[in-house]
Parts: sequence; C-alpha cells; structure tokens
Amino acid sequence: MTVAAATRRSFFTPRVSYLLKRFGGAILIIFIAATLNFLIFHLAPGNAAQALSRVPGGSARLQRVLAREFGLNEPLVDQYGHYLDNLVHGRLGVSYQNQQPVADNLRTELANTIPMVLAGTIFAAVIGITIGVIAGARRSSLTDVVSISTAMVLYSLPAQWVGLVLIIIFGRFLPTQGEQNPFLLHPSLMQHLLDVGRHMILPSLTFGLVLLGQFAIIARSSMVEALSEDYIVTARAKGLPFPRIVRKHALPNALLPTITLTALSLGSVVGGAILVEIVFSWPGIGEATYQAVTARDYPMLEGQFLVLAIAVVICNLVADLLYFRLDPRVRT
Repeated sequence: MTVAAATRRSFFTPRVSYLLKRFGGAILIIFIAATLNFLIFHLAPGNAAQALSRVPGGSARLQRVLAREFGLNEPLVDQYGHYLDNLVHGRLGVSYQNQQPVADNLRTELANTIPMVLAGTIFAAVIGITIGVIAGARRSSLTDVVSISTAMVLYSLPAQWVGLVLIIIFGRFLPTQGEQNPFLLHPSLMQHLLDVGRHMILPSLTFGLVLLGQFAIIARSSMVEALSEDYIVTARAKGLPFPRIVRKHALPNALLPTITLTALSLGSVVGGAILVEIVFSWPGIGEATYQAVTARDYPMLEGQFLVLAIAVVICNLVADLLYFRLDPRVRT
C-alpha cells in the first residue's frame, strides 16, 4: 500500500465518511427543495401581477406593467437562473406586498414564531416523554391504557379545533389575539416581555398539546422495546430494583427515537404554525404564509418554504449527528 493510499484510508474513517455523506446529502436535498420550491409556485395558475391588478381601476395594461416590473414576463428558465443567482448571493428577493426584502420580513416573522414553537415543543417533549415512559414501564396497566388513550385523542385532534377550545375555556383570563397589547404604551422591557409571554401562552399550549400525543406514543413504544432487551432481563436476574433498571438502563435507549421527533418538530415551523397562528392572529411565519398565498407573493412564498425546507434538513442532520454520537450501533 502506497503512502498516499494509506493517507486516504486513514482520512476516510467511518466517522468522517458518515459526516461527509450526511452533509453532502443535506446540501443536495436543499438544492432539490429550492428547485421544486421555484417550480411549484411559478407553474401554478395565476401570478402576483394578476392578483395586484384586481384593484379598483385595474386594467390589462396595469397587469402588463406589474409583470414587467416583477420579471414575470421573462422565460421560466431566465427566472430560475435569477432565482438561483439570488440564492447564492443570499438574496431572497423583494416582497410584492410591502416592497421590503424577503430576508428582512422572514427575520421578523421567525423572531415571533420560533419562541412560540420552541415553548410548545418543550412542553410537549417533557410532558409527552414522561407520560410515555411511565406508560411503557407499566405496560398493560390502567395507567398505560388511560395515558396512551389520552395521547391518541390529542394526536388526532386538529390544531385549529384545539385552539378554539382553549379560547373558549381560557379567553376570559388570557389574551387570545395578537402578540402584544396595542394599548400598552411605552412599556418597560420587563412589561413588554411579560405581555408577550401572556399572549404566547395559548398558542404555545395549542401547539404543545397537538404534539404531546406523538411524543407519548413514541416514548412508550421505545420503552416497551427497551424493556424487552436481553440486558434488561440480565439486570432483572441480578436482582436490581425495577425503578433503577428503568432509570439507568432502559430510559437512555428509549429516549433515542424522540431525538428525531424533537428535531423534526422544531424544523416544521411553518407546517405546524400556520393554523395555530391564524387562529390566534399571531404575527409569525405561519400567518405570513397564508397572507402571501392569497396575494400570490412568490418571493415571500419561496423564501418561507425554503426556510421550512432548510430548517427540516438541518434539524434532521442534527438528529443524525446526535444518533451517531449517542448510539454506538450507528458507528459500526
């Protein structure tokens, strides 16, 4: 074996090969998602010029002017080339609705959505995993049946229905619309944070309750599977207390599948937030996506769905890397 071959072999260790495959696959998926993102919106019937020209006094001439202004009269290949060039240089275009850079709009929308989604996901993960672990450790008991039945019900409920029910129940005590109180003039930083926090309780709780069932079901299934492994049988044969077996041996392995679920839940910002944000008029990326759809605002839609695709890919990549770090079986 030559020195060069030995060097290549020593460099491409299983760890490096795994990382290269994951990062390369992530980049390829993002490129495919960006291309599909462009084609879906530009091949759909209608365009922004037609939507914006439907104002009082609008005409076919106005539609032609708007199409030329937005570059919608160019061949699709040229529009795609401009789209890729803008992406490479970090430009997402200008919104047709407010004539502001899409990146600036997305930055504001994500700043509102991420805390709400993160709070709901943390609530769902903590409560759901706890319920699932207890149910799995007490398989076939009354606790198991009641817990998983409740989780299945929550899993099947539409997000908008859960939000409306919470508004009916807690509407007298908590804010139900918007992100902050418009009549709170010149608030201090603490007053502003407390006001935003109160407005965020119901949408975050709605988001968390919808996700809770998934975490509980997967955690229970993982716990049941972990408790059936040979090393658990051996630990029982040694006379170890069952709570210690669950806590020290079964729980770490049972938590591995929830890593992927947590990552994908955080990545699905738009998909999970659209209905919740519409119900509570939360000014985040979900509500902005709805508005962009009605206005045929292609740059905003492309930017929003590209952010969703990148978020899902990155969070999935993080989950793969955590699996690689925590589960020795992946490294073999």
